[in-house]
Amino acid sequence: MQFEGLTSDSTVFDVGGFEGNWAQDIFDKYGAKIHVFEPHPKFAQALSTRFAANDAITVHDIALGSADGELDLSDDGDASSAFVTSADGTKGRVENVKTFLDAFKTQRIDVMKVNIEGGEYDLLPALVASGHIGRIGILQIQFHLYGAEFIAKRDAIVAELSKTHAPSWAYPFVWEEWHLKDS
Repeated sequence: MQFEGLTSDSTVFDVGGFEGNWAQDIFDKYGAKIHVFEPHPKFAQALSTRFAANDAITVHDIALGSADGELDLSDDGDASSAFVTSADGTKGRVENVKTFLDAFKTQRIDVMKVNIEGGEYDLLPALVASGHIGRIGILQIQFHLYGAEFIAKRDAIVAELSKTHAPSWAYPFVWEEWHLKDS
């Protein structure tokens, strides 16, 4: 992964941290300040332990979404999701993205990686509606396809993102990257 201009002064959000490998790779390469968001209690605890000695990486044991609340999460490793039911699931907390970013002191978020197993369909419209979308330089998004109706959901989000960001590359329902347009 290559992010031109990312430095130790940069701020990065890893939304859907799982085991923290992406966050670790970004830190190793750029030394950036990283905020990892992971609502699954088991994964969040492991992340907190993994990064306890690294002051540049902060773990938030929450999901970001459209409203404060609670998620019923499946317990399926890197595919754990609120979109998949599981008898042995767990619960995770959600914090309203607008509330979180209203209080977040750093104005610019240089990179935000979003891999949240379907939660992107709640988070991204809320992020646009919050007015904070313009604070994010680069968005890397993995849209998940849980049925044909998700094609239209992605299309609606992409139409909104196109107002502030331009696609750098896109492999729909695999990964895509969006860059903030010049003001």
